[in-house]
Amino acid sequence: MMRRFSGSMLVIASHNEGKVAEFAVLLAPFGIELRSAAELGLPEPEETGDSFRANAELKARSAVELSGLPALADDSGLAVTALDGAPGIHSARWGGKERDFLFAMTRVQGALGKSDDRSAQFVAALSLCWPDGDCETVEGRVNGTLTWPPRGTQGFGYDPMFVPDGHDLTFGEMEPEPKEAISHRAVAFARLVKNCFDEK
Repeated sequence: MMRRFSGSMLVIASHNEGKVAEFAVLLAPFGIELRSAAELGLPEPEETGDSFRANAELKARSAVELSGLPALADDSGLAVTALDGAPGIHSARWGGKERDFLFAMTRVQGALGKSDDRSAQFVAALSLCWPDGDCETVEGRVNGTLTWPPRGTQGFGYDPMFVPDGHDLTFGEMEPEPKEAISHRAVAFARLVKNCFDEK
């Protein structure tokens, strides 16, 4: 039996303003007061997990420990079939210190070389943790094909080179609403809502 969230305040364990804003929209129907890790002055923990799920839980547990409040964290990235799942949990790091995703996409393209297999997945893990140590973690995935050169200026990260299955546009070309309807984070969030949240 999954645990239902019954509190009035929740920490979003992220320093990414775009991600915090996205969660604010997703959580709006539930009448919960949100605080970001940056707003509370919480440091970003080192992501030492070996999977998206492990890193999401690590970030949520760190925010809980430092704030004394329940916390929600995510970890997400691109897993390329022909690269044995890379860049995976290191997706942001492939962009270097500046998190330059044009550089990161160029690295992926270079690593693929002449491979005929352009299949990939976007993966997102969400972890909701409580001060008593309990955590609920879910995962969402969306399958697609990598294209080159990148197309579109919407979204972020690897979006401009990822064409989700059944579509002609890259995530970078899609408007936010249709993208969010099918994205890996939306799939994971729908699972988390079903397991843990009651609409007010």
